[in-house]
Order: sequence, then structure tokens, then C-alpha cells
Amino acid sequence: MIDELFSIVLPIFNEEQAIKDTVEQIQASLKNSGLNFEIIAVNDGSTDKSGEILQSLSGLKVINHKINTGYGSALKTGIKNARGEWIVITDVDGTYPIEDISRLAAETADFDMVVGARQGLVAKDPAARHLAKKLLNKFASFLAGQKITDINSGLRLFKKSIVLDYWNLFPDRFSFTSTLTMVCFTNGYQVKYLPINYYKRVGQSSIRPKNFVEFVRLVTKLALYFRPFKVFAWISLFIFALSLLIGFYSALIIGKLADVITIVLVMTALQTFFFGVLAEIVIKTRK
Repeated sequence: MIDELFSIVLPIFNEEQAIKDTVEQIQASLKNSGLNFEIIAVNDGSTDKSGEILQSLSGLKVINHKINTGYGSALKTGIKNARGEWIVITDVDGTYPIEDISRLAAETADFDMVVGARQGLVAKDPAARHLAKKLLNKFASFLAGQKITDINSGLRLFKKSIVLDYWNLFPDRFSFTSTLTMVCFTNGYQVKYLPINYYKRVGQSSIRPKNFVEFVRLVTKLALYFRPFKVFAWISLFIFALSLLIGFYSALIIGKLADVITIVLVMTALQTFFFGVLAEIVIKTRK
């Protein structure tokens, strides 16, 4: 494990308050761990002094985007330029425990991705955001068919080949980590969660409430891409249950069970079910 090269990719957008401390923590922590590593910092069009601070630091490779292209885009730039077969990503805002990177690296012999699950000392999110995260994890777990502890944790270690194999699926914005999680869980990769602390960020967050809707849309799209039958089967079941309710209501009120609406709904449920079967066959054949 020590002989392997770990590429630490840092996406940066207006993080002047925390860059220096984060980079120095990474260098000190990993130097003491004995890991072979490189640090790639991607300055994603920052408008503050982030670029100047990065240029003043030593022991890292700095890549500059002329304009802000997004969190996912910055990560993809870093991954594309990484020399290591293992990629480590973390935010540069003081939220993640840098010292736990070596804990994640210790699990690479048995897993394809190791994720820091925010379960220890956790900075309090606003109630709405906390609820949104829980719902998103539950929804993703349901679609993936496995328990997903933390779908979008920003501290994780994974094989570079996973991202390269599914490159076109990865978005340029905040959904990169959610995409990576769903790709791994729906394609048989071995994933390990390790509990970590999560601290109050330094500076302002650029994540907005609308991103939650984007996360849900993305998770659903990925489920349709990798597990279409599960999605269509549940939609079919819902439509069929609705047809039964309407049918019983019609029988009780107008004394007619098989009215037009009921028949149409039953046929729609059957079509949806078999469409899911066909989609699943196509997916299995493609693999």
C-alpha cells in the first residue's frame, strides 16, 4: 500500500481563508503516515486570493481554470492529471478531518472506494438541510438496493479507473460525489464507510437549496441507467394500486368495476412493468 501513489485532488473556489492550513495539514499528516502521495489543487476560477495563496505554497501541483466551471469539473480536471491509481478528494474549507485520509488508505486492499461517513462529531446543519440529506440517503439506498450511509460525503478515496470507465456520467457541478456513490453501488464495486467527524466550514458555502432537487434528479437518472427494472416496477405497482382503488370506488358508487379509467390504468401498469423488463435486459446485454 505504501508503494502505491495516492493523488490528493483539491477542488478550490474562493477558499482563501482555509487553503494554506488545509494543504499544510495534508502534507504533515501524510508525510508522517509513510504514504506515497501527490497533491493536485484545481483553482476553479476563484475571484478572491485563492490563486495567489496556492502559488505561494510548495509541494503541490496547481491547475487553474480561467472561469468557474463547477465542483465536478474541477475534480475531473484533477483526476485527469493525476498520476496515482488511487484518488483522494476532500474539500478545502476545514470541514473534513485531514488526519483520517491515512485511515481510508489503510482499507484499499479490500475495497474499491472508501468513504468518510459524517457520523462522529458533526457540525449542525440547518434543520431543512439535515432533513434533505437524510431523505436523499434513504432514496438513494432504496434505488441502489443497499444501505448508503452518506451519499455525498466530500472525503473519499477511490480507484481512478472507476471514474475513467464512467467518465461521461459525471456532472460538472455538485453531484459528482453522488454520481460516484451510485455508480459504485449499482455496479458491484466494494465500498467501505468509515465514521468521521465533520466540522463547521471556514467561509461561505456555495451549495444552494436548488441543489437538492438536482441531487434527486441525478440519483433517479442513474438508477434508471443502471437499475431500470426496479424503478419501473415500483411505478407500475403504484399505477396498478391506483387502478384498484379507482375500480373499487367505481364498483361501490356506480356499480361498475371495469370502467374506462380502470382499464387504461391497468394497461399502463402492465406496459410500464414490461418496459422495465425490456430496459433491464438491454442493460444486462450491454454489460
